[in-house]
Amino acid sequence: MTVATIRFRGYPRRDGRAGSRNHLLILSVTGLTGPAARRIGASLRGSIVVGTPYGSGLLGADAAAQERCLAGLATHPNAGAVLVVGGDAPLVERLAGAAAASGRPVEALTIDGCGHDLLALADRGIRAGLRLAKAIAGAARVEVGLDQLCLGLECGRSDPSSGLVANPVVGLVVDRVVDGGGTAILGETTEWLGAEHRLAARAVDAATGRAIREAADRRETMAVAAGLDLTGTNPSATNIAAGLSSIEEKSLGAVAKAGSRPIRGLLDYGASPPGPGLWVMDAPAYAPESVTGFTAAGANLVLFTTGVGNAYGSVLAPTIKISANPETCARLGDQVDVDLSGVFTGSDRPERAADDLLALACSVASGRRVTAEILGETDEVLARFGPAL
Repeated sequence: MTVATIRFRGYPRRDGRAGSRNHLLILSVTGLTGPAARRIGASLRGSIVVGTPYGSGLLGADAAAQERCLAGLATHPNAGAVLVVGGDAPLVERLAGAAAASGRPVEALTIDGCGHDLLALADRGIRAGLRLAKAIAGAARVEVGLDQLCLGLECGRSDPSSGLVANPVVGLVVDRVVDGGGTAILGETTEWLGAEHRLAARAVDAATGRAIREAADRRETMAVAAGLDLTGTNPSATNIAAGLSSIEEKSLGAVAKAGSRPIRGLLDYGASPPGPGLWVMDAPAYAPESVTGFTAAGANLVLFTTGVGNAYGSVLAPTIKISANPETCARLGDQVDVDLSGVFTGSDRPERAADDLLALACSVASGRRVTAEILGETDEVLARFGPAL
């Protein structure tokens, strides 16, 4: 089977993308409306609730990043319809407008518009959510190609099996998806340190190569300026206990997730790739913030490798948990979606395992649920980058 013939069943969107899910998204865009959004979601079975604890007072690039990410969530391909709630009426209007422009059914509610009555907001939200849920209830999946797959690439609580097996197998899948016209995004900038030259060498042009090196340098400079010694922090105590010895060792394993294809550009946190192919995102390494950066950028699926175990997943983007550590796979059992321990022990081959992983990814993109979804071990966490007023 060639990459051109590999398909999954997704939900086509009017903006040209395809979703792997058809969620009713209740999006709280200010901290003041988080409780009301959760109250609304609790009354609408099958809906998902995503929000930010922040609101007024964000400054400059930090404020821009928050709105960029919220807009990315409001227009995410896995959101079939969106209910936007917030305490900042102009922001609510802008985000609802972005969702509407992308072709989604959308309704918007503000605290001001409900007379500052949060119970009234919840009541109106439930009624609006019911209308939206009915509007998308008849949506049907159709066959689409790998060009409609956008992968976020994450690793967490890594060990030697991650860099030796799990990440390289993910890299083989990334190569197949990119060759099929799809998209993949690598983040976790501090986990390029010591390997940034390997990424820069794969850049499509000199400017992109410089940008990759500069992004890694900025993160290291930030750590030094804060008085932080990255030795013992990256890798973390958990990584060290699991057998990783240095930043360089961890980074060389981490970047293996990106496969071998050319890197088209460096993205800001939460920014959508302007085209298909392999991209890197200048983003925090901590999994909740990192995964949400991919989700805000439009990833409709996340491949997440772990050495000793990490249950976290995205609310919007199904997150496939992958491990090659035989002890972890035996201990966690069904909590691991993909067991690559056979490749680690030599009873399986990386190329064959990559074929199976891609087949599973297409099955999940077609509706098969993964552990994080079933258990509700999911969240979205927007990163913060500066002080607030």
